[in-house]
Amino acid sequence: MRHSSKNMIKRANSPHLEHRTAFLKGVVDILPLSIAVLPWGILAGSMAINAGLNFAQAFAMSAVFFAGAAQLVSLGLVMSNASVFTILITIFCLTSQHLIYALNFRQDIVKLPIHQRLMIGFLLTDELFAVGIGENKQRTFAYLFGAGLCFYLFWCLFSLLGILLAKSIPSLDDLHLDFSIVAVFILIIVPMIKNLATLVGVLVTLIFACIFKYLQFEGGLVLSGILGMFAAMTVAKRHPPQAKENQS
Repeated sequence: MRHSSKNMIKRANSPHLEHRTAFLKGVVDILPLSIAVLPWGILAGSMAINAGLNFAQAFAMSAVFFAGAAQLVSLGLVMSNASVFTILITIFCLTSQHLIYALNFRQDIVKLPIHQRLMIGFLLTDELFAVGIGENKQRTFAYLFGAGLCFYLFWCLFSLLGILLAKSIPSLDDLHLDFSIVAVFILIIVPMIKNLATLVGVLVTLIFACIFKYLQFEGGLVLSGILGMFAAMTVAKRHPPQAKENQS
């Protein structure tokens, strides 16, 4: 009887232990990217204050909007008196990749309850996609929630720091903290280059982005991304990745 009761307790605690382990694994996996976003978060918080938002509005933009680069771009457009239509179209183009991210996670997420899917949808970022898309990853709710929540809390903390510093250190924008965006995306993209098609897509996007920037062509960043995707698709069709041979 004692042995059977112990086994029942172990079985009852096993799922809880697995969820906790997966949650902590997600936190550990995304921790380097969470720390690397420090300058980016400070810049987002300070730009919100410089755009004329008060403390509550500036913090709510990071805590509720939670869109990283889209926050910076939208604040820049607001400061340049852009129209609401221009802001909406620009943000839609910048964040449209999240649809692709969600489709990649669909097979693992579709079986979850609606409230859990909505939570993962809110926490879905480039960084969460990067840590969750790797091979042999257990994309459970606990893992994705742990990683997403960790990044969210760091983002809110660093944004709050930027809001506080904006009032004591003027012209934070002049410190070129926006370079952290490039650094973070390098950390995300480079490990994902595992075949020729991806490499070509990245290189074409980079080259055309530099050309359009030099020519001061509006919308060049979006167009360079489209050209990069087209180049990657062309290479993938001509040189399809070979299936891994089954090991005996």
